[in-house]
Amino acid sequence: MIIALGADHRGCEVSQELAAKLEKAGHDVRVPVELTSESADYPDYAAAVGRLVASGEAERGVLVCGSGIGMSIAANKVRGVRAALVHDELSARMSRAHNNANVVCVSADLLSAADVYKIVKVWLEEAFEGGRHQRRVDKIAAIERESCPTPS
Repeated sequence: MIIALGADHRGCEVSQELAAKLEKAGHDVRVPVELTSESADYPDYAAAVGRLVASGEAERGVLVCGSGIGMSIAANKVRGVRAALVHDELSARMSRAHNNANVVCVSADLLSAADVYKIVKVWLEEAFEGGRHQRRVDKIAAIERESCPTPS
């Protein structure tokens, strides 16, 4: 799977470990903005990862910052992104199964690198259930179209 990965300075170390584990598991990890331990602005990473996912250049995206909150807010501004802030394996599963999340956001401050990997692994393996959930995802897309019309 092609995975876009981004992290600000607070998520840099966790993301580097995560990238190595994902590559070892056979994934193609793309890092559109260089990871740095120097102070960095999370919206830059969220936008870059979100654009790769929305364009189809990456199948999924993973974002890491201190809390995960800022990344989630920023990534969800990219049309076509359904970013979910998750803190455990259950919320990771549900974000995929029910919401078809295509970007996952996690906290480097609240989770260990090992926990982040477990959560992301579950999230990558979980399938979207479709059915009644597709109707709801379609409604989310309709809200997005109404709020952010396609430029002419």
